[in-house]
Amino acid sequence: MKKIGICGTGLMGASMAQIFAEQGYETKIYGRTEASLERAKKIVHLAEDRGLVYTTVLEDLKDSDIIIESIVEELSAKQALFERLSKIVGPETILATNTSGLSVNAVGERVVGEERFLGMHWFNPSHLIPLIEIIRNHQTGEDCVKKVYALALAIGKKPVICRNDVPGFIANRIQFAVLRECMDIVEKGTASAEDVDKVMKYGLGFRYAAYGPFEVADFGGLDTFYHISEYLNQDLCNASRPQKLIEDLYQEGHYGVKSGRGFYDYSGGRGEKAVEIRNKKFEDMKKMQDNWEE
Repeated sequence: MKKIGICGTGLMGASMAQIFAEQGYETKIYGRTEASLERAKKIVHLAEDRGLVYTTVLEDLKDSDIIIESIVEELSAKQALFERLSKIVGPETILATNTSGLSVNAVGERVVGEERFLGMHWFNPSHLIPLIEIIRNHQTGEDCVKKVYALALAIGKKPVICRNDVPGFIANRIQFAVLRECMDIVEKGTASAEDVDKVMKYGLGFRYAAYGPFEVADFGGLDTFYHISEYLNQDLCNASRPQKLIEDLYQEGHYGVKSGRGFYDYSGGRGEKAVEIRNKKFEDMKKMQDNWEE
């Protein structure tokens, strides 16, 4: 695959376009308005002219080998876009959604030729986090999966395959299981949010940056993990609704870095500094991981 189409001019769409263009792919990014394209241009930073094409004409993407959608996270909007794309592109063009939570099957309901449709979930910031989740729909062809997997590898990413279209795919199911237990610990007064974060950064996260949970369990001893699970599993949080800790913040309009306050205070320029520090940490971590042997 050499010709890439990107639909969406937000942070994710623009970042994806930049990554493909830097790798030498013929890349076009589509936005509905000139204003949206100008917004994307402010996000994209290419060291030299790589031939990245900006367009408000969806038909300009018709010759793409793959088109990746990264528009607003609304089911109807995504379905309408893929319905239009199905009428524009040829039958060999792969269509992919970057949805982080919507059902891939539902997003692709109006796609003509669902065997060439799948989820391709990138992670923010996409230029630093190597993971890409490839999610099958109920009809995705094996050849389609192999091509997208190979494309991800070719641009230096670490792809994984989610075999079934389940809510949250793989990463978000793990992420929210962890967050649920962390909030339960804080709500019960067992520890502060600050100390829970320290446990993750300097303990669990230190391990998980290098090894996955199954590898960690093998190193720790499955006999030990089995016996701990005998008494611990029954005491873990099993909340099926949003917990009070996050619900109160949500209702008060505290959404985290983007609003200036979440579990922590990001007002007075703290938010911009937090993003800067985060990106520096991720850059350092990526450099280390690039040198690790699997």
